[in-house]
Amino acid sequence: MPDFKKLPLDAQLTALLDGETTPEEKHELEERIASDEGARRLYDKLRHGADFGRRRLDDVLKEPVPLALVRSIKSVQPPKAPLAPRATRPALKFAPSGRKSLAAAILLFVAGCGIGYLVGIGPGDPTPSDDQHIADDSGRSKDWLADIAGYQRMIIRQPRHLVEVPASQAEEISSWLTSTVGVAFRVPDLSNDGWTFQGARVVLGDGKPTGQLVYSSADGDLITIYFRKDTQQPETEDFKETIKDEIGLVTWHNAGTAYVLVGPSAEASLSQIAMEIAATI
Repeated sequence: MPDFKKLPLDAQLTALLDGETTPEEKHELEERIASDEGARRLYDKLRHGADFGRRRLDDVLKEPVPLALVRSIKSVQPPKAPLAPRATRPALKFAPSGRKSLAAAILLFVAGCGIGYLVGIGPGDPTPSDDQHIADDSGRSKDWLADIAGYQRMIIRQPRHLVEVPASQAEEISSWLTSTVGVAFRVPDLSNDGWTFQGARVVLGDGKPTGQLVYSSADGDLITIYFRKDTQQPETEDFKETIKDEIGLVTWHNAGTAYVLVGPSAEASLSQIAMEIAATI
């Protein structure tokens, strides 16, 4: 095993962050960080990088498994014949260090993401007609709802840039969204419910132009109406509420148009507001 003191400084500081140093090595490195500005900057950079990596990994692990990947896994057929047993090999004792374990975990994570991507785009992936059939049968486009939840999280984090066209330009909003989305509509008045219309955007929902009407409350909360053309079946369940972490979604459709009201999942009146919107939009 190489002498710890002969390792590069970044390797020594990484070991310190991983808790893999002896008390003496830890004491020496902490003294160097306190007295050496270059070492301190390098340590801060490594620490921030490790924190960012952990947060990013947590975010990735919270993401739902893609529907195409689930279908591909379920469609795999088991082998018809048992595999020939491998020759027995002497057992090897493997006791990785903490740094080796971390490196192995990162490599496995990257490899898993790559395999999932390849499976998702592989030959077993359903054709567009199959996807459309599944979306029609379920009455919902999962990709569309995922896109919408993502847009809602984005505008919540950017309160100074909520809309492209403000509410004061009502005529432009009406002509712009109608011509782009292909759906005639009226902007619902939700002031009696405590929501003020802020303006509109056009976004893409599962690759289709989607209108977005944004409202805010006196407390700074946001709700958004999304709408686009659809091909849902008449028997599709309406006013179905779905929770995606902090985001609540209420979906319905009417006359070839799909609607979603999106707001805080803690807002108990989302379904009631959605019904009011459906009667006026």
